Amino acid sequence: MALNLDRLDTQIPLTGLSVLELLLSLLVLAIGLSAAKFLASFFHKSLKRSRLSDLGSEFLARLLTILLYIIVVLVFLSSLGVAVDSVVLGLSAVIGLILGFGMQDTVTNLTSGVWIAALRPMDINEIVEVAGHFGVVKMVGMMSTEIRTFDNQHIVISNRLIWGSPIINHSRMPTRRAAVDVHVSKKSDLQKAIRVCIDLMRSDPRVHDDPEPMVIVMSYGDSSVDLQLRAWTKTDDLWMVEWDLTAAVSEAFAENDIEIPFPQRDVHIKSQA
Repeated sequence: MALNLDRLDTQIPLTGLSVLELLLSLLVLAIGLSAAKFLASFFHKSLKRSRLSDLGSEFLARLLTILLYIIVVLVFLSSLGVAVDSVVLGLSAVIGLILGFGMQDTVTNLTSGVWIAALRPMDINEIVEVAGHFGVVKMVGMMSTEIRTFDNQHIVISNRLIWGSPIINHSRMPTRRAAVDVHVSKKSDLQKAIRVCIDLMRSDPRVHDDPEPMVIVMSYGDSSVDLQLRAWTKTDDLWMVEWDLTAAVSEAFAENDIEIPFPQRDVHIKSQA
């Protein structure tokens, strides 16, 4: 036993620490990391049970996790005999130097992330169009936002680009208006075509009665009258309603002898005698 204690008291070269002190410091680090992980997980679960949005809870949980890990590292360095005050001052000097060399974008991203989490122009699993990208919001972090497109592409966008551009939220409202463009030949009965379109929309159980479905005459083309079918439906049904109406219009027009025009041009050939 005495021999083992003597080995634990052995000084490690260039450190000024004994083996026992190093082992105790590593134990402090392991316990600190485990405690930080537990506290971060407990805080995250508490936020999810609160009224805070998923986006806000994820953001705060990540921020707390980073702060806890920094505290654990500082405690570990202190147990090794390192002057923590000097480390903090050194980090502050380095951060100030980095900011002085052009970290304005980083600060802007961080500030934008805070505003996005606080004002919630978009939330997790909502469908948005922002900064030229269209997809489902998967995560909003301190520096960037992650969006997954419908063809399964993963896009990471800086928060400053999101906060500085219009955010179109396609799924925030419970209902949306479907719009389908239809072209009717000028030779066909326009009023009959409108009635067929109205009946087609009313026959779809996903289309709401209030507001009523309607057909608008948008413009007159070279060989067609351009109509637009407008029907209100649940946001979750919007795209399927538009696709199904587009497919059904062709069949309904064919059954009612309504012609869908195609581009055509008359060519006159002049010949000399």
